[in-house]
Amino acid sequence: MPSSVPRRALLAALATSSAAGMPVAGALAAAPLPGAPPPPALAESWRHFRQAFLRPEGRVVDTGNQGVSHSEGQGWALYCAERCGDRDSFDRIWGWTRQVLARPRDSLLAWRYMPGGLTPVPDRNNAADGDLFAAAALLLAGQRWGDAAYTEAGAAIARDVLRLLLREVAGGTVLLPALHGFEEADHVVLNPSYYAFPIFGVLARAVPDPAWLRLARDGLALLRRARFGRWSLPPDWLSLRRADGALALPPRWPGRFSYDAVRVPLYLCWAGLEDEAPVQAARRFWADPGHAYWPAWVDLTGNRNATYPASSGMQEIGRWVLELGGYRAGVSGSLPRQDDYYSNVLKMLILSAKI
Repeated sequence: MPSSVPRRALLAALATSSAAGMPVAGALAAAPLPGAPPPPALAESWRHFRQAFLRPEGRVVDTGNQGVSHSEGQGWALYCAERCGDRDSFDRIWGWTRQVLARPRDSLLAWRYMPGGLTPVPDRNNAADGDLFAAAALLLAGQRWGDAAYTEAGAAIARDVLRLLLREVAGGTVLLPALHGFEEADHVVLNPSYYAFPIFGVLARAVPDPAWLRLARDGLALLRRARFGRWSLPPDWLSLRRADGALALPPRWPGRFSYDAVRVPLYLCWAGLEDEAPVQAARRFWADPGHAYWPAWVDLTGNRNATYPASSGMQEIGRWVLELGGYRAGVSGSLPRQDDYYSNVLKMLILSAKI
């Protein structure tokens, strides 16, 4: 259970740790604040997103995945709506999310809605990234609009993330991708892209607990080690052995740097951790002159690239990460014909990181 730590004491600890050279403490202390006006590019991107992917009832449609909805999509949309000061959309998104994806025994969210089925939510398991972004959006919205119900809902999710999803494995604190399905007798499976460092800081301000700092500190240490293949890139999925902390690529998923792992350099740069090893590795990969185009994925065991280009959103992450490092993006490549839901989300997250 989380310990009770006064907010001022936690922030003082973060400041002390940051001054002592602990980079994650500074990242948590500098987490997004409520009420910032959106830059014009983000406001325009949000208007397009609402028109293309947001249903009137508040459901975000994943156009690249048979029209399903995910808690991560709802969480990202809530976050972007708050960043843009769009309370009408925020209320509709949260209303649908709360009504359809609520779980009966905790405050976490069911991970997927499948329209048209007899049971639209057949699996009530959660997804940690959706929980994190929904909680942060609610906490920021509660401050922006002075609505205690938002704050209470966000804090409840944050407390259950601490209570249900954190584990001590091989001497470190890790974040489970979901409550069920990722713990084995000899190892746990993790998703590196769920370590959204700026979001941890939002939750830590509202629900102070030293566990947030441990999670961020140990998560950064994990990401420094979790790199594979020719370019030493982070994987979409990662296996962590309990006995000795050894890392491997779990056979359940393709061992790739792909649609999930591309968020690792995004979140690190967003948190001001742009000099960390996973970011530097991604820069070397994206700056490699051997690419005719940026591939959608890289196989981290055989170093084979996809035969088709990364989506426009993934490419935007590459350009931003390269620019922050003083690189010039030398590859343009051909873009997919359709700019889907996920690409639009990635572009909005990049713009949100600049606020």
